[in-house]
Amino acid sequence: MKKNIAIIMGGYSSEYEISLKSGNVVYNALNTLDNYHVFRIHIFENKWVFVSDTDTEFPIDKNDFSVVVDDEKITFDCVFNAIHGSPGEDGLMQAYLELLNIPHTSCAMYQAALTFNKRDCLSVLKPYGIKTAESYYINLGDAVDEDAIIKKVGLPCFVKANRAGSSFGISKVYKKEEFKKALEVAYKEDDEVIIESYLDGTEVSVGVISYQGEIIVLPITEIVSENDFFDYQAKYLGQSQEITPARISESDADKVRAIAKKVYEILKMTGFSRSEYIFKDGEPHLLEVNTVPGLTKASILPQQAEAAGISLEQLFQNAIEEALK
Repeated sequence: MKKNIAIIMGGYSSEYEISLKSGNVVYNALNTLDNYHVFRIHIFENKWVFVSDTDTEFPIDKNDFSVVVDDEKITFDCVFNAIHGSPGEDGLMQAYLELLNIPHTSCAMYQAALTFNKRDCLSVLKPYGIKTAESYYINLGDAVDEDAIIKKVGLPCFVKANRAGSSFGISKVYKKEEFKKALEVAYKEDDEVIIESYLDGTEVSVGVISYQGEIIVLPITEIVSENDFFDYQAKYLGQSQEITPARISESDADKVRAIAKKVYEILKMTGFSRSEYIFKDGEPHLLEVNTVPGLTKASILPQQAEAAGISLEQLFQNAIEEALK
């Protein structure tokens, strides 16, 4: 009997347009398989709706995450999470679905909340020997001591919204006078900010997934941005090269693969993850962990899966089957 699969997409953050693209890629891929009935579910602050192929909207009953279509109540066997940012990547949807006992493809609620908070995630991983950039924390309303920041992290440095993705709310700062504007940009996305030292080295992205019951590390991607750093334009508007496999030595590749897998295991992750590293003095330094990475054809994780001989259909079907276990 076919299983009903809800693909949740959209969300409450600046990333909602990218999430809709990811969700539609998942929908189109799963629609080619015979064992699922697939439903596109748009999750927005003002509405949760099932969107039919004719773009008709049917409201979701949040009491049990069901929908009524033509007088028939539909419930879901599994939820495929394609929401980048809140509420799909910060633990809110995970907690809701776990309370309703509905299997889902992303990591558990605690892991999602932890990894979405860059400051907390890095703080948890540092005692395990995971190297990171020097960092300085500041919250909306705090007094800003630029000299203290520069003393701690140096210049240039990165000012980042603590809980945001897709390079929203991030600026590279070269001069003391640029902090005010950079903080304004970050505060548009979050009321917490992390300021990190600039690491000058090769940047790589490493996908780690649970595949057919095993934790596997996908081929590594090297990020070469045409811009000053891997910003939104570089990520989504073609202003970067994403080279898979990365042009790094086998010893460097072994190092970063081992660390990425270690991070996945330390955090007790499930489902997809994509973590970013910069090599400094020959050692990979962790930038962040993404638990709902982009899933469009141009996105890094699907590129890595393809290089590993895993098609989109296999990648997405495996995520559902792993969740259903």
